[in-house]
Amino acid sequence: MKKIRFGIIGAGAIAQGYARAFQTCDEAEVIGVADVRKEAAVALAEPFGCPSFASHQELAERSKPEAALICTPPASHPEICLHFIEREVPVLCEKPFAVNVAETTRVLEAARKHRVTITMASKFRYVADVVEAKRIVDSGAIGDIVLFENAFAARVDMSNRWNANPAISGGGVLIDNGTHSLDLARYFLGPLAEVLAIEGPRRPNLDVEDTVSVFVRSKKGVIGTIDLSWAINKELDRYVSIFGTRGAVLVGWKQATYRQMQSADWTAFGTGYDKIGAFRAQLTNFARAIKGEEEPLIAAEDILGSARVIEAGYESMRRSHWTSVNGDNPASV
Repeated sequence: MKKIRFGIIGAGAIAQGYARAFQTCDEAEVIGVADVRKEAAVALAEPFGCPSFASHQELAERSKPEAALICTPPASHPEICLHFIEREVPVLCEKPFAVNVAETTRVLEAARKHRVTITMASKFRYVADVVEAKRIVDSGAIGDIVLFENAFAARVDMSNRWNANPAISGGGVLIDNGTHSLDLARYFLGPLAEVLAIEGPRRPNLDVEDTVSVFVRSKKGVIGTIDLSWAINKELDRYVSIFGTRGAVLVGWKQATYRQMQSADWTAFGTGYDKIGAFRAQLTNFARAIKGEEEPLIAAEDILGSARVIEAGYESMRRSHWTSVNGDNPASV
């Protein structure tokens, strides 16, 4: 089986997870690592026996990758994406794809122009339990969805990290953790019509929001509630709950379950959240997409839809009321 040759750009924490996934991936391999911190690039490249570089330009020129995995902070994504797109190299870019809709659109239009395969990394879409939950929901086993719930709330000190620098990150917990949440909401509910985002108390000396409650309404009228925080631990054993007219599905950190109304018992499925397994599934899907064997799970309309919902969320926080998600429709891409 031919492995797609990846260059990794960015050697931070998220790239460390991908490195572990590459080690057990049958369809992808690492042939170069780039980071402006040369020592970080050298350390990540060493287990793969591949060269390291101080810039993505140098990696592109000398390693000639068949795909680029971009793990740098969000503000740098468009420039790096475009560098590889213009050389017709497929791009797997970490979330958030860009810091606003305009930059997202610019990159996607370039990818379309050059006919380059591109996707956004959103690991929860590749968690096996989430995929199975979607199959259960789509089968009609729990009837029509009435309510979607999600929470990503864990106390983390972000004060000295780029995630809390809006010039680099584009915002705080809403664009960071919230990109996962809103991608999951769109995955289960389809296009979103409007969003209401409410910021909670902000920790001192923080320039971005660190606790937000988000409410969404899908174009089909289904309501979703999302809790995001870097300031508190919600101590929940699940991160996605889907309630339907005939049952419910709960996706937990250690186990997932579902129950139909006529049953007294919950049926367990899956083995819990597997971060490295999700990364591996993501790499496999993208490698196969490059080879023309399957479509990227997260398509261009999902990338743009995610950016539009996030942008509407920030507008809602500023205006303190429901805000329309303009253009969140697959036909608009």
